[in-house]
Amino acid sequence: MATLYGRIAGWGAYTPDRILTNQELGETLDTSDDWIVQRTGIRERHIAAAHETTCSMAVEASRTALAKAGLLPTALDLIIVATSSPDYFTPPVSSQVQAELGATNVPAFVVVTGCTGFVYALVVAQQFIATGAYRSILIVGVELLSRFVDWTDRSMCVLFGDAAGAVVVQADTRECGVLGFLLGSDGSNGQHIIMPSGGSARPFSADVLAEGSHYLRMNGREVFKFATRVIGPACDQALHNAGLTMNDVDWIIPHQANLRIIQAAAREMHLPMERFVVNIDRYANTSAASIPLAMAEQINCGSIKPTDTLLLVSFGAGMTWAAAVVKPQPYPD
Repeated sequence: MATLYGRIAGWGAYTPDRILTNQELGETLDTSDDWIVQRTGIRERHIAAAHETTCSMAVEASRTALAKAGLLPTALDLIIVATSSPDYFTPPVSSQVQAELGATNVPAFVVVTGCTGFVYALVVAQQFIATGAYRSILIVGVELLSRFVDWTDRSMCVLFGDAAGAVVVQADTRECGVLGFLLGSDGSNGQHIIMPSGGSARPFSADVLAEGSHYLRMNGREVFKFATRVIGPACDQALHNAGLTMNDVDWIIPHQANLRIIQAAAREMHLPMERFVVNIDRYANTSAASIPLAMAEQINCGSIKPTDTLLLVSFGAGMTWAAAVVKPQPYPD
């Protein structure tokens, strides 16, 4: 049987209309535009309206990706949703998305690896394609983290935004899609990005509500050290697994967590910042949505060609890390 690759046939993104600027945050918090920009590179972020949910944002991005691919939802073989901010613990948001799209009886599941979720999901989808099990897969990275942060904590609430990004992957015999990857996890440091309460270890209660331990917590210093330590080696290993070098890469799309992390990684990798896609100034950290959002935006504006070779790299809760060498589409025959 011929080798099967996962061609990215369609892509889409969704961001809420509401834009929250640093200046607005400075009106209610002890912070300023300069303070936030200097420490994070963020200038504004999109915040979901009251009627919007993780599911509704995922559906919007998915419809755009499906339309781009020229595919009906009923033609899908599988749906994978990467998120850490679902509408409910159960039912899974993947099934909600499946129902809202009208993808009748299509199997669906959720990947929960924090900010690395989309890359993990893309790699998982590639395995289903390569084995011939499925031919058309929808992958969504989506987060609505504005409802999981303490808006009185300036160290956290300034960092995050809401968004969704989606791709449709279809089987193709031409070389494209995920060409090589590296996934990793180190649960011994999981406490550095955590929601301390609300799960089975410490269920939600009046005490939890009073102390605010149901909000997302992060040790920024430790996350910075972790990210700058793993990004370079993860990229090198993914390239090695693809049989390529950095000279073969047209664009690097890193997880948009903090501009200083991206700059530090660029220095460690001895690469100019011009090779990195950066949009954190306009969207902040959208976790699992950040890479598909950046990819869709750059393809749509023409900066990235679908035949370019991309290096996706992310890090996040777990702690987890992931890198993948991706050529969205093959060169025309």
